[in-house]
Amino acid sequence: MVDVTALGARVASSAVAPLVRRLFVRDGPGAGLVDRPVRISALVSFRGEKRNVTPKDVDKIAEELVRRALASAGPGEEPVAGAEAAAVKDALARTLARLGEITVEDYEAVGLGPERFARELGAGVPLAPYGLGEAGTLLYERLLHTASLHILNFLTQRSTYVARQQTVQTQQLSRLVQAADVLLERLPSQSAEDAGFEERYADHVAARYGTLTIYGLDAGTREWPLDTAYLSLEATRPQAARDGRRSPEYPVLAAEQVLAGHDQVFLRGVAGSGKTTLVQWLAVTASSRVYDHGMPHLIGRVPFVLPMRRIVRPGAELPLPGDFLRAVGAPVAGEQPPGWAERVLRARRGVLLVDGIDEIAGDRRAAARRWLRELVRAFPGNLWLVTSRPSAVPEEWLAAEGFSELVLAPMGRDGVATFVRRWHRAAEVDGSVGESLLASVRSTSELNELATNPLMCGMLCALHRDRRGFLPQDRRSLYEAALTMLLERRDRERELLGSDGVRLAYATQVQLLQKLAWWLIRNSRHEMDRDEARGIVDRALPALDLDGAGGEEVYRALLLRSGLLREPAEDRVDFLHRTFQDYLGARLAVQEMDFDLLVNHADADQWEDVILLALAHARPKEAEHMLRRLTELGTPRGTLLAAAGLRYAAEVAPEVRVRVEEGLATHIPPAGFDDAREIAQATGDLMLTLLPGPEEVSHAVGATVVSAAVEVGSEAALQFLTKYRDHPAKDVQTILAAAWRRFDREQYAREILAHLPRQRAVDVYTNDDLRTLRALGGWEHIVVRGAYRVEDLTEFIVPERLTLLALEAPHPVEGLNWLSAFPRLEAVSVFAEPDESWARQVPVGVRLRFPLHSPSYDSQG
Repeated sequence: MVDVTALGARVASSAVAPLVRRLFVRDGPGAGLVDRPVRISALVSFRGEKRNVTPKDVDKIAEELVRRALASAGPGEEPVAGAEAAAVKDALARTLARLGEITVEDYEAVGLGPERFARELGAGVPLAPYGLGEAGTLLYERLLHTASLHILNFLTQRSTYVARQQTVQTQQLSRLVQAADVLLERLPSQSAEDAGFEERYADHVAARYGTLTIYGLDAGTREWPLDTAYLSLEATRPQAARDGRRSPEYPVLAAEQVLAGHDQVFLRGVAGSGKTTLVQWLAVTASSRVYDHGMPHLIGRVPFVLPMRRIVRPGAELPLPGDFLRAVGAPVAGEQPPGWAERVLRARRGVLLVDGIDEIAGDRRAAARRWLRELVRAFPGNLWLVTSRPSAVPEEWLAAEGFSELVLAPMGRDGVATFVRRWHRAAEVDGSVGESLLASVRSTSELNELATNPLMCGMLCALHRDRRGFLPQDRRSLYEAALTMLLERRDRERELLGSDGVRLAYATQVQLLQKLAWWLIRNSRHEMDRDEARGIVDRALPALDLDGAGGEEVYRALLLRSGLLREPAEDRVDFLHRTFQDYLGARLAVQEMDFDLLVNHADADQWEDVILLALAHARPKEAEHMLRRLTELGTPRGTLLAAAGLRYAAEVAPEVRVRVEEGLATHIPPAGFDDAREIAQATGDLMLTLLPGPEEVSHAVGATVVSAAVEVGSEAALQFLTKYRDHPAKDVQTILAAAWRRFDREQYAREILAHLPRQRAVDVYTNDDLRTLRALGGWEHIVVRGAYRVEDLTEFIVPERLTLLALEAPHPVEGLNWLSAFPRLEAVSVFAEPDESWARQVPVGVRLRFPLHSPSYDSQG
């Protein structure tokens, strides 16, 4: 039988090249080939105005490629059968048609190379529907690779590629020159000992923080390279996060750029929102010796990663710089030259990444603040990032120490989609499975509420794959399913690999993990000594049937095989993530009937999730007892916890429900944007049933009501917002216009935006956003977020509508002459990239006066 992997290679270039060339418009007058890069989709010959073949002709080209490949089989060879050859043709035609859909530019495609470009084309074409066997799949892949090779060769022969490549090389050289200048300015003269140690330390940082764990991937592939796993999140100021405003006053920026304009940042984010991942990314980027990453403020600097749960020990002082590496258990600490850390900080080269203020006991946080203040004053000019959960410390907790406060925003629809697709690629799962999950998340309010951060998205991906599309619909069931997956499947994988030692049943692992988690919670700890963990295991052994296994053996099995415990440093033990600790601790609290103990800690932010999850585990009478006790506290926090708990309790007596809702009603409507956000996050859709309509409130209260509903972000919230779409208050309209990316784009545009005044500012990120606004007849005030292409703006923005334009991105090389395409444009704001001045001012802007078709512009700073 013929080796099908060789069939594609046997097709002569003289036969393939003419077929491939037919897929693209011809060079020459009117072909649209200009001296700047263009997307491949703009060059295809079967779309747009310059088409000279039809989509059906793509089928003929694919058929001809398959025919020529099969014809190249020698005498006596038996290629794929006719039916499978037709299926290969259909799959190849659909893949080649993707040339008209992908957004890759010509020079970027060539940079990918034929293998990666072929994968890019094939990424959107699942092969399962074509029913290809092994031989058919191999033939499809070989022909796609051969076609990709000739497509890229064709692109390199175009003049636009050469011109663009020279531009790219010039920009790269410019950045390298800038990096060299920064290094010369920032790096002091060093001893050989310091320089050698820094190189070894940089290697250690890259190795230690350069990977992430992916939930649900098979053993052996759980570590995800950070450079491909990192998902850029957004950060903004707390006020903007509360009321949904996005304006020059409250800029939204990529989270990894928070230190570009601020030397000292206090960053809040919910559990699993990506705070620790951001810390890892900044550490690895700062320590890298590759300077073309577009973050000059990190060049030549030395990162110190300081997880608070590791460096805060009971009864011990917080470490001084010389003890940083030893405190976090860095194996290179012993090689550190005396005084090296102090020399780095005095030279203002440090990046100090203090992770998890919320993960230390409340009575130690004041000491942590004093420690930070003393270090900042002793070593000015270094970069500081301090992270925490939102409610762990009061607002402006570090303001007196000179820290700017920012908030990590929840993942938007596009962020969730990007994460889900990357996860499925990393897991080598068919892309259609990921698309099915995305459809479920977008159509189910409970899942939509869960998919707001990388941790929960990862769990959803893993469970969706393992359960063949079935997903739990509430938080407790999701965690339970995740535990089953992590504990039972991981145990099977280890046994298949032939591991030795005691084998712990699922129920035994859960019982032991619960005891460890509940001990940590009751003692306000996030980490314990190894001896303390061993003691808990030893005390549990008599009640467990483990055939005489010893405490050390059981502890090691639990550590190695559960996947939930880890030893972050020698003789220290903690949970892989706080979420699992809270869930397991809540289970044991219910088993031990510690309901009053739970309620008595309702004022402590670190107990909030434990209380809610305990309500989910409790039996009806137990849950009702907790809900009554929470309302009896007479505090806003107790009232909101009780209201949030209604969503967790499986069954609640009507009189108890009424009591909780009456307590919540005292907070409705919200007194301000802070209250609106807090109530929405705690109660979700329940709050919507109590919010007043537009005819019942003043304009100011209407804005807080709308802000609260936006924060809920569910399908029910969208339906509630339709009541306010005709509200005359400017603040209400502004919040509604800014919120459209929190919901389904097209539905929100149809239900809300279409009813708003067109002069309210609307943010756009993608061409799909622009197309949606165009379908509404255009918009007057548009804010473009992120990189953009001039030709896309001129194509998709309705020129007769646009009056105000803000460009929140690096400016393109075309200059501003293209703005003359918009005859009614009155003003444009062009915001520069964040720089040192941004720490003290709003982003630098340029306000231009029009008409733009005049030969010169009158500009103001």
